[in-house]
Amino acid sequence: MTVTIATLGFPRIGPRRELKHALESFWSGKAGEADLLEAAAGLRTAAWARQTALGADWLPSNDFSLYDHVLDLSVMLGAIPARYGAADGEATLATYFAMARGTTGEDGGCAHSHSLTACEMTKWFDTNYHYIVPELAAGQKLALGRLKVVEEYREARAQGYETRPVLLGPITWLSLVKASGVDPFDYLDEVLGLYGVILNHLAHAGAEWVQIDEPILVTDLTEQQRRAFTRAYARLARSTPQIMLTTYFGGLGDNLTLATALPVAGLHIDLVRAPEQLAPVLKAAPKTLALSLGVIDGRNIWRADLTALLDRIEPLGAERDLILAPSCSLLHVPVDLGLETKLDAEVKQWLAFAVQKVEELAILKRALNKGRTAVAAELEASSQAAANRRTSPRIHDAAVAARIAAVTPDMRERRSDHPTRIAAQAQVLNLPLFPTTTIGSFPQTAEVRHARAEYNRGNLDAAAYEAFLRAETLRAIRWQEEAGLDMLVHGEFERNDMVQYFGEQLAGFAFTVSGWVQSYGSRCVRPPVLFGDVSRPAPMTVEWWRYAQSVTDKPVKGMLTGPVTILNWSFVRDDQPREASCRQIALAIRDEVQDLEAAGCQAIQVDEAALREGLPLRRKDWQAYLDWAVDCFRLSAAGVADATQIHTHMCYSEFNDILPSIGAMDTDVISIETARSQMELLEGFAAYAYPSAIGPGVYDIHAPRVPGEEEMVALLRLAQLHLSPSQLWVNPDCGLKTRKWEEVRPAIDAMVAAARTLRAEVAVEA
Repeated sequence: MTVTIATLGFPRIGPRRELKHALESFWSGKAGEADLLEAAAGLRTAAWARQTALGADWLPSNDFSLYDHVLDLSVMLGAIPARYGAADGEATLATYFAMARGTTGEDGGCAHSHSLTACEMTKWFDTNYHYIVPELAAGQKLALGRLKVVEEYREARAQGYETRPVLLGPITWLSLVKASGVDPFDYLDEVLGLYGVILNHLAHAGAEWVQIDEPILVTDLTEQQRRAFTRAYARLARSTPQIMLTTYFGGLGDNLTLATALPVAGLHIDLVRAPEQLAPVLKAAPKTLALSLGVIDGRNIWRADLTALLDRIEPLGAERDLILAPSCSLLHVPVDLGLETKLDAEVKQWLAFAVQKVEELAILKRALNKGRTAVAAELEASSQAAANRRTSPRIHDAAVAARIAAVTPDMRERRSDHPTRIAAQAQVLNLPLFPTTTIGSFPQTAEVRHARAEYNRGNLDAAAYEAFLRAETLRAIRWQEEAGLDMLVHGEFERNDMVQYFGEQLAGFAFTVSGWVQSYGSRCVRPPVLFGDVSRPAPMTVEWWRYAQSVTDKPVKGMLTGPVTILNWSFVRDDQPREASCRQIALAIRDEVQDLEAAGCQAIQVDEAALREGLPLRRKDWQAYLDWAVDCFRLSAAGVADATQIHTHMCYSEFNDILPSIGAMDTDVISIETARSQMELLEGFAAYAYPSAIGPGVYDIHAPRVPGEEEMVALLRLAQLHLSPSQLWVNPDCGLKTRKWEEVRPAIDAMVAAARTLRAEVAVEA
């Protein structure tokens, strides 16, 4: 057996978020297009050099993106909606960013000078990465634009790096398309023709292999998709570059026969998410098929037990040559553990980031090609780390286990039914029709970030930092009163991140300094490391809520992140079921909810932005996940009086297929993202007869544009086609921390004015 190692994709953002800084400098006008492209080229070169130095045999190219790889492909195929004005598939960088972020009407380089909404954005399979949803309309013609994949292959080759270009597969891309007046698969032949041209260009440039990612193969396929796979790869296989068909995020399952019958040269499988598929894949795969085994976790940060992996892989030696790889692109993990200088030493030895994961692959390769003695010291270190993690007293807490055992069914139930609660809350809150609020956070200005950094460096003492935060909170409260919002928030200026802030105050979590991963575009997050049993040593938000409420007569929401979202947006321990960790978090949040209520808080928002993204990719597994996810939410939020209003917030996911479970959460108000989709989600909520109040977002906060009152009124009128006025709240799509005050103030003014217009219309009709 000869073993080589591959990487399927490397983090784009750079070890110190260089891409984020380059993008934001460009968007703000501080840097030009040439500066941005130079920074991007530097990041690509550094990634190829680093992976080569680490021992990777197969390097990816075209895994880099300025915003999103799905958007890259859409633009390359000429799938540019007509509203962006790009003719014949040609798109400028301004058009590209208009599709990603929308425009204010003042952006240069776009064919339209007026304000444009962005394309929809949603979660990439079951990850926290967001992709830009492709769009196709009846009569739309596709045409190849700039061949980015070819350019970046040539760029790498010119620098001495032979790469395997990465393309999102045609069936996955078509499956993600949002179509208007047409079946996306009506475009199959046209898309395949363009793919054929791309592959021929790659062959002409010298590429011997191409990696075509088809993660849709690990989901439940329709017969149409199955037929499309057979047809597509029969055609693409005629092209010169050999195809490594790449699957990840799960097992092939009932698509195994289909995948192994396709006329491709190689197949990559995920053995982290689906270790059980190794034997059936080996049995079904032709001996001529190159197999790439995803044995290192590309989505979590735990160090692998290399000896255990070798025990599993070595018996395959007599069967075929192998390629070892991460389970998926390393996009989903931070770049380099070596940058962590403050992380607890015991926890640090349990972890591996992208660089360390390639190092692990290199150790496996040497052991399999030269024998275990060649890497004896490395294997011993791996085994010791695994043993230390299993036996560390920091992992298990007997008090947490006892509390979980004491949970009773009534702890998950509200005291009264929904109509009774509505009446009790109306008496306490006395809100108008179309009550206005925001989702929680306000702009994290340069001043806020600077004060936090100075405090963290020790240059600003605790008293001075608290005084600064109180002043920011007071300003936010006064502005909300002046704007006419009905339910206020304190602004969350003390919070660095909606998950990290809570994790830092909970036992069982550790935190990184440089553990950034891309969420979308320039937005990066630093997921907490959930390594042990979770408990809440002390209240986390009560004092900040109490201060905010003390300076206003209007109700101020208590703002919490829900247990499922904390779980799904953390790097979660893999030594117990996720459900068990989630219940521990739920009890910690329950304590906070009850402390807020005891302090006098009348409305508490428990955000579950990530509940939908944790949904398994196979429908047969949905209900088990939804049962425990909803159970955990209810455990966290149900222990309040009827008059205490429980809110939740969800965003950037498809909800219609899980509406019964959303209903089972038994909240009083839910706010959801709907601005980009023009209220489409509400059709499902109406058909389900969702009983609670709903705040459909009327302000897309992920775009720099400021919508006007007329636009928001139009959206709210659309909402009234599905919901009664008494059921509607008025709010943005999401929190406002990433926006600027000069955008937020006019947008919220317009939102409040829109609500008043709707109230007046309802009064006239009455």
